[in-house]
This record gives sequence, structure tokens and C-alpha cells, in this order.
Amino acid sequence: MHAVLYILRTSDSPCPLWSSLVIASHDQSFLEALAELAYCNPFSRRRLELEELALGDDYDASDTQLWSRTLETDVSERPNVARLTDRADRIAEQLRASIDEGEKLDERTLELYDALVPYVLYYRHVAGLPFCEASGPDHQAVLQPAWKAFFESYQRFFATSTASANDRAAAAHLFACLYQVRRAFRHIFDCILGESVPVARLRETVWQSIFTHDMRRYRRSLYGTMRELPTLITGPSGTGKELVARAIASSQYLVFDADRQRFVDEPTEAFMPLNLSALSPTLIESELFGHARGSFTGATADRVGWLEACRPHGAVFLDEIGDLDLTIQVKLLRVVQHRTYCRLGETQERTFNGKIVAATNRDLAEEIEAGRFRHDFYYRLCADRIETPSLSEQLADRPQALGGLIHFIAERIAPGEAEVVAAEAEMWIHGNMPTGYSWPGNIRELEQCVRNVLVRREYTPRHEPKAERTGWLSDAEEGRLSADQLLAAYTTWVYAKLGTYEAVAKQLGVDRRTVKSKIDEELLSRIRQG
Repeated sequence: MHAVLYILRTSDSPCPLWSSLVIASHDQSFLEALAELAYCNPFSRRRLELEELALGDDYDASDTQLWSRTLETDVSERPNVARLTDRADRIAEQLRASIDEGEKLDERTLELYDALVPYVLYYRHVAGLPFCEASGPDHQAVLQPAWKAFFESYQRFFATSTASANDRAAAAHLFACLYQVRRAFRHIFDCILGESVPVARLRETVWQSIFTHDMRRYRRSLYGTMRELPTLITGPSGTGKELVARAIASSQYLVFDADRQRFVDEPTEAFMPLNLSALSPTLIESELFGHARGSFTGATADRVGWLEACRPHGAVFLDEIGDLDLTIQVKLLRVVQHRTYCRLGETQERTFNGKIVAATNRDLAEEIEAGRFRHDFYYRLCADRIETPSLSEQLADRPQALGGLIHFIAERIAPGEAEVVAAEAEMWIHGNMPTGYSWPGNIRELEQCVRNVLVRREYTPRHEPKAERTGWLSDAEEGRLSADQLLAAYTTWVYAKLGTYEAVAKQLGVDRRTVKSKIDEELLSRIRQG
């Protein structure tokens, strides 16, 4: 009933061979929303708002979940995405045909067209590409037909627009950006599991760590420099900090060589983890920086360190950065600041080309106060910071999320038997674990529980301090505590569960200094002793 486009020729046009192209109001609204949606964080609540704004009456109100990997999730079958893509593709083709017929786009419509085309190109040629890890060593060959089809579409869409039809460099960069979007989405979607709001925020934050909050600016200029910005991941032990680091490391920008029709390097082998708490300072230096022959006893040959071995699109993951010796912190500060370092026993300066991702379950502000962590190193690391939520935070928001997490664990430890093992573990947990158990070991403890149930059909949890909790709660119920005493007892209890001042501050809605001042050390000691 409604034409997608209304083409009007203006009688007062300065050039009779050209006319202005006017889009129907409902399609104008669609394109305005799509222009923002095309560069929107896919894991954000804003994406859902833009989908509804773009589709209007065609919006499927039952399809309103944030992206998360659940038992029912199929990323290829979201109705609203399918409707958006079909309509975007149709409008792009009609705009292209109108331009071919001599119609002229005004400045705003041209801007909308320039946002529309990458969206269409992504869903036509990139979204369906096999995930690089799954396609194995032949994945570069798999990409070549996709590139050829992509470049043909690119040439046709931009033939008389803002980019030259023969600008292979611009096309190759767009292809590289869109393929990075594909990889980043899959890594975040597959690595960061959970349906709760805290985990949804985590996925959104990780996406920003890769692309920033402004993806247009990233595409224009930041794609080549974001690896110079370190990322610090904090959170309680067992909350998946390494999985977050892996998602970030595996999602960096890769240059696409249009002439050779392949990426300049493999997207795999980008993640290089090093657990600092497991090594002595000398071994850490050797592993990180490498060493020259004879630089210390046992150094019988030159050694390439991880900073040198890391590829430009990869990342070195420094786990337990809070345990790092002060002298090595100084050397790493130089890497973060100037991107340079020397091997042990050498004076030759080398350049680090990858990204630094660090993680800790310690409160680094507290470590700085104690003189165990350099404040200048901390401020360099925390320019981009991510905090992983505890399992108790996730379950407090969405208790039913426990079942999904159990199932994903069962898939990994009992392939082929996941359904039965997950059902058995979930039934045992609900029937035997203490009500409101806080899972102090977080996801790692939940995995251990599922393994124990698999092997012995039982699990002995870490003792929960029921007596102490009853003590201060009873005092509160009887009105025997002042407001300050109640706040101190509750703050101490939450600190015993979450483990860091910052996590408690976030939970209670106060600053970390308030948390620190309210900790009752005597009560804390009794709680920890059980």
C-alpha cells in the first residue's frame, strides 16, 4: 500500500538533469534509527530500543531479550533482526536504483545511506561466515569468495557515492572491521555466559573495551591504536576473568590485504596467558621479556619472551597482576607507557606490538596504600577497567540462571551426557545445598560442585558462617545494635562473601573508603574461621 520511496522532481532545481530524492516519512524514521543501530553496542539495552523504533508496528514484542547464550538461543533466528535486515536490504537496493537513474541524494539522506550500506554488507556477506576457530587452517580460503562478493557489492553501492568504486583500500578496511565485529560478537557471546543483568552489563562493557563507545570513531581512526590501551579486569576469584581476557584478545583488528585476498595474519593464537603468581620474579622476567644467553645461570641460549612473540593483533594476559614484584612493575610500566622493553642481559630496545590485558582479585587501591603496588602503574592499567560479577550477584538478580550455568558446565565436562548430568546436578544442589548459599568460589566452585556430583553424587561446600550471621541478625532483631553497629556488621558480612572493598561498595551503593572504615576485623576473623 505504501511505496518504499517517493521520488519527487523539484521544479526549481538549479540543474534540470538532477532532482532531490525524498523518502517517505516512515522509511526516513527507519533509516534514522538504523543509522544509530548499525553502530550500536549489540549487547546494550539501547539496541532493543532502536530495533523497536526502527520497526514500529512490525516490532515483535516477544523478541526482547538481550543477547545471551542460553539453552534456547539461536542467534540466526531472531525475528526482529530478520525483519530489520530484509527491510534494510530492500531500501538499499531501491536507493541504489534511484541513484542509477540520475536521482540525487541530499546531504542527510546520503549520510543515512552511508550507514545503511555497511549494515547490508555485513548481513549479506559477513554475518554468515564460519567462525575462524571452527573452520580451521583453511579459513582464509573460505573467506576469499566472501571477499569477492563483498567487493562487488561495495563497488555497486558506492559507485557514485562518498567512496570511489575502485577504492580497494577503503573496501578492505570496511571488510576487516565487519569481520572483527563478527569475531568479537562470537567471542563475547560464547565466552561470557549467563542471563542476569550483571552479566549482560559485563558483555556490554567488554564490547566497549574492544570498540569503545563510539564505533564510528573506531572505524575512522582508533582501529589501529586500541591495542596500545591496556585493560585491567578485576573481580573475585573464580568469576571468569580469564574468559573475559580471552574474548578481548581474540577480537582485535586484523588488516585485510585486498590484493592477496586474505588477512595479513591468522586470527587464532592471539591469546597468551601468564599466571604471575605461579612464577618467581626471575622466571617472570624471562617469560615476559626474554633473555640473552648467559644473562643468568642456566640461560644457555637466547630466548624470545612473550612480549616479543605476541602478534600485533594479539594480547598478553597477565593474571594475578596484584602479586607482581615492584621491580617488574617498573619494567612493565615502561612497556605500557612507551611500548618498549629489553631482553634480560641486553640493552637493545625492542617494541611491543600487541595488547596488555591484566587481571587481579586483589583490591589494588589497598595494595597501593600498603606499598605493594605502584600508583603510577595502577593508573596506567585502569584507563580501561572491567569488573566481573560474583555468582551470588548473578543469582540475586536471576536465580533461575543457575540452571543454565550448570548445563554449560555439563556440556564441557560430560559431552554426550550433558542433559542427564545437568539435571542430576541441579536436582542435587536444590535438594542438598544450604538455602541462599553464596558460592564463595563463584563459577569455579559451581564447576567443582557439578564435577563432584558427577563422580560421587555429593559435594561438601565451604562452611557458611551461620552462627555468626544469626548472632548479629538476632541482635538487630532485638534492637540491640546502633545504626553504626548494624552497618558495620552487615558491611563485614558482605565483605566476607565478596572479598574486595570495591565489590562491597558496588553492592551497598557507597564508596570503598566507607566500606573500609566499617569493617569489623574481629567479626571478620570469626566469620573466616567458620
